[in-house]
Amino acid sequence: MSQAPTPRQYWQQRLEENWGLHGVGSLAYGRRYNAWLYRVRRHAFRQICASLASDLDLHKARVLDVGCGTGFYLEQWREQGVASLTGLDFSSVALERLRPRFEGVELLNADLGDEAPPLPPASFDIVSAFDVLFHIVDDTRYANALRNLHAALAPGGLLLYSDNFIRAGARRHLDYWKSRSLADIEAALDQAGFELLTRKPVFVLMGSPVDSHVRGHARLFDLAMRLVQRSEAAGYALGAALYPLELVLRRIVREGPSTEIAICRKR
Repeated sequence: MSQAPTPRQYWQQRLEENWGLHGVGSLAYGRRYNAWLYRVRRHAFRQICASLASDLDLHKARVLDVGCGTGFYLEQWREQGVASLTGLDFSSVALERLRPRFEGVELLNADLGDEAPPLPPASFDIVSAFDVLFHIVDDTRYANALRNLHAALAPGGLLLYSDNFIRAGARRHLDYWKSRSLADIEAALDQAGFELLTRKPVFVLMGSPVDSHVRGHARLFDLAMRLVQRSEAAGYALGAALYPLELVLRRIVREGPSTEIAICRKR
């Protein structure tokens, strides 16, 4: 029986074979539906940045993007005009492909779950970890990652962290994804030295409803995704239909059934 690949090996191969937003998104959703999901993520990101602008001058901010992957959030931060930008990923494939696009951006090849990744202490005003930390399924390495991010932030610095923050118990899929409960995440953040200030929903309708308590929600989503998996055209059509409604609901709903962004401050 062959040994399962390590997380690093898994992502190396996945990005080699599936370079693009669908490669760092959900492969099952195809390219077209993933493209709509990333439009929602861009909208959510810009809202978060707007909310920070009253207390923080982004043009003076030193930013670290963890798990920079195919560079989606590096591009978002660059558009915000931040003072300096650093990306970190443990996939050499990702970093090799990013370097020509991001000249002047420091790109670090490291595993955040290690005891001491090469991050200068207290050197960043903002760290973003979007759709990353739930891929660290080992709880010890997850705790290491939070401590490393805390050490890399300047006093009072902000961690922008997206996860599912589920209210039930943790859920694990194979060896590459683990949704922890909100209570477990809050405890881990507190132990690492963070204060969780607020959470904002990213998806209400378009993301997997792993934390929905509405009867039939998960089943309806699964049926829709079966259509998406059969046809890129169906993925585009569904995304186009849901996108405007998603933007409206994101402004109304205080707590979502899927991915949310937490804003945390270093104590």
